[in-house]
Amino acid sequence: MSPARTRLLAGVTLSACALLLAGCSGSTGSSSASKDSINYALPANFTPNWILPIGTAAHLNTNNSSISHTLWEPLVAYDGSTGKIGWNKAGSIATAADFAADNKSVKITLGDRHWSDGKPITSQDVKFWFDLIKANKKQWAGYSPGQAPDNWTSLKADDDRHVTLTFDKAYNPQWMLANELQYIIPLPKHAWDQGGDPVKTWTYLNNAAKNIGGYASNPLWKTISGPYGVKSFSTAGKVVLAANKKYDGGEKPGIPTVNLLPFTTTDAEKNALRSGSVDYGYIEATDLDQKESFTARGYEVKPWSGWAITYMPYNFNNPSMGPVFKQLYARQAIQRSIDQTTIAKVVFSGTAVPGYGPIPTGQASAFVSQTQKDNPYPFSTSAARALLTSHGWSEQSGVMTCTRPGSGASQCGDGVAKGTKFQMQVLSQSGSAVTDNMMSAIQSSLAKTGIKFSIKTAPVNSVLSQTPQCTASQSICKWQLSFFGTAGSWYFPAFPTGDALFQSKGGSNFGNYSDAKVDQLISASTTSSSNQAIQDYSASLAKDLPVIWLPEPDYQISVMKKGLGGFAQDSLANFHPAQWKWTS
Repeated sequence: MSPARTRLLAGVTLSACALLLAGCSGSTGSSSASKDSINYALPANFTPNWILPIGTAAHLNTNNSSISHTLWEPLVAYDGSTGKIGWNKAGSIATAADFAADNKSVKITLGDRHWSDGKPITSQDVKFWFDLIKANKKQWAGYSPGQAPDNWTSLKADDDRHVTLTFDKAYNPQWMLANELQYIIPLPKHAWDQGGDPVKTWTYLNNAAKNIGGYASNPLWKTISGPYGVKSFSTAGKVVLAANKKYDGGEKPGIPTVNLLPFTTTDAEKNALRSGSVDYGYIEATDLDQKESFTARGYEVKPWSGWAITYMPYNFNNPSMGPVFKQLYARQAIQRSIDQTTIAKVVFSGTAVPGYGPIPTGQASAFVSQTQKDNPYPFSTSAARALLTSHGWSEQSGVMTCTRPGSGASQCGDGVAKGTKFQMQVLSQSGSAVTDNMMSAIQSSLAKTGIKFSIKTAPVNSVLSQTPQCTASQSICKWQLSFFGTAGSWYFPAFPTGDALFQSKGGSNFGNYSDAKVDQLISASTTSSSNQAIQDYSASLAKDLPVIWLPEPDYQISVMKKGLGGFAQDSLANFHPAQWKWTS
């Protein structure tokens, strides 16, 4: 998924026959009684499909980044693997980052580290990543105009173990470290460089990464810096990682073989737990009443909370509904038709909290504005209906229809043609009963407002590929709403900035939302040492509704074999195989 900005997760009930087939996709093998291996269940329909440690828009899957970071360690590993979000130096190539007094540059010290082929990891490998990103930034999923790499004016290799990164102005060191330096991943220049041409090299690496079946055999992916390498990687999503015997970093792998098992449905994964064929899996919130049935089988059940928000992006460039979505009153009507409190309590069995804006609220922080906390658009379908009828809509055959077109205060708004029906479709991730139930609840409450809401489902990778940034004239721009957040749509770095999500032309601004004031607030939050700027950003987007805000669930309810330990569940939604150990 990332650069580590993006975290997008899974949700459809299949027939009994299909479930039997689905179970085969992820429950092969028995539980790891020898303690030399672990069977780890991946979330339903979250099939790993990218090995290159540079994310592109169609490959923003959390599991992709977790796997690639296990093979190629970041320069600065910023995560929550210790139980608190911070710099995990044991899993980093860098040992220090010293900011200049004016906060306009940073000098980074590399550890005495080596690639798996014995070559030293040097500042040239850091510069190799930097040059690749600089030359191909618009294809990099982490790119937002004005942010990295635009605000990095130069990277100088001072010597083999030191690099100096210079910025275009002074930045908040905390933000720069947590949100930008954590992107950098030293790459093996001696093994990957194609004649010093970063564009040619980018094309070469991306083409190679499209061949999933070749991940285990292609020598390209054998030169690694991390604690594990790929032993096998199937197109169906089963990944086997083997400990890197040449690893000389701080996170020594505790389990020789890690089996990452894919599942097409949550039911298939739960069946694998019940049979004991996985050592680490998960259940949905609706299954908490069955907790004792899992503890009786030798498992522990622990909630895994996430530093995330959950939402459905609007496609503001959709030819038919884009003009409607651009009307703030219309977005207010939609938001007021979402009963988040009931969804969080009933659908998620109390393991979610309502989300009213762009800052996570499942964990306490100083970043959330009072406006966001207070929920500016409380649930009321009658108030939602009044918003529409006062702006030129009337109900016809159960669906609100624009009968007073125009740009006046009591009319439908610019670009909304007479006769336009308020009907919209979401492409939602498949594989989860919780997601299906939430979508059904939303469909029902929107209907009371007079808004027709239809639901189409697909695996999350397909959702991401079918709902990209687009212009109205493109055929791919027919999508209207997108959902990829069963376990949270977006997992933030420590500092929950919105540059990729909601800044104009942000790399993961799927719906092309754009507001000059918001752009300014986002930029201010990255340079100011005060939390006021990010609170102002929180308040602005809580009111302006760039997306449909939805309840923020726990990342998952983890079910793990007793005796498996040595790690904390990372609230940034990564998993860290090197930290796993059998303690008994």
